Amino acid sequence: MTASTQVAIVTGGSRGIGKATALRLARDGFTVVVNYAGNAQAAADTVADISQAGGKALAVQADVADEAAVQALYAKTIESFGRVDVVVNMAGILGMHAIEPASLADYRRHIATNLDGTFLMMAYGKEHLPDGGRFIAVSSTVLALNYPNYGPYIASKAGVEGLVKVFANELRGRNITVNAVAPGAVATELFFNGKSDELIERLSKLPPLERLGEPDDISGVVSFLAGPDGRWINGQVVRANGGVA
Repeated sequence: MTASTQVAIVTGGSRGIGKATALRLARDGFTVVVNYAGNAQAAADTVADISQAGGKALAVQADVADEAAVQALYAKTIESFGRVDVVVNMAGILGMHAIEPASLADYRRHIATNLDGTFLMMAYGKEHLPDGGRFIAVSSTVLALNYPNYGPYIASKAGVEGLVKVFANELRGRNITVNAVAPGAVATELFFNGKSDELIERLSKLPPLERLGEPDDISGVVSFLAGPDGRWINGQVVRANGGVA
């Protein structure tokens, strides 16, 4: 099986790290299903970029927190391409909310998208991933930093890391790897939203490399885990953060 005959689903693949990942996997030879929740134009732009570079891609709308939508995402992938070999669950939200009663709705929203979404993508991916398949989730380096106002986000990503290790064990004997990438601060719209210039500057100086990560810094790690050289990495969380923690 060569990459050119393999199919990858990238959830949240229309913008930011997800888009960089979709583009990278397409360059690696994968046919890419670019999943998006609401921004159809951004997903269409990602597909167009892949097509113009000689790759093959399809945009599919689905909210990963919705079980029926996740089922439909897998079904559309199988209908269109006959298989799914790699799942990269990049879809997620990041908000800053204190642990207080007023934040309960925001907490539940983070759990629904980041944690329940990962669970659902795993649960239905389990039915479709073949021998040699890969599942790659997304955590966050912020788990090790315990910043105030990140409680809902950290709770959701801590759960993701737990699921990764359990899912790897549940797939014992099937030659499917399950890992997570935990980025540090990456220069994306999701990261910049709601942050002051002072906070952004401070976060950019935390790594010994003294810069924010770029989406391609993360997509390269995903490429490694999805490719042939990542076949012996399993049940791990790769902290791609420039040396913060």
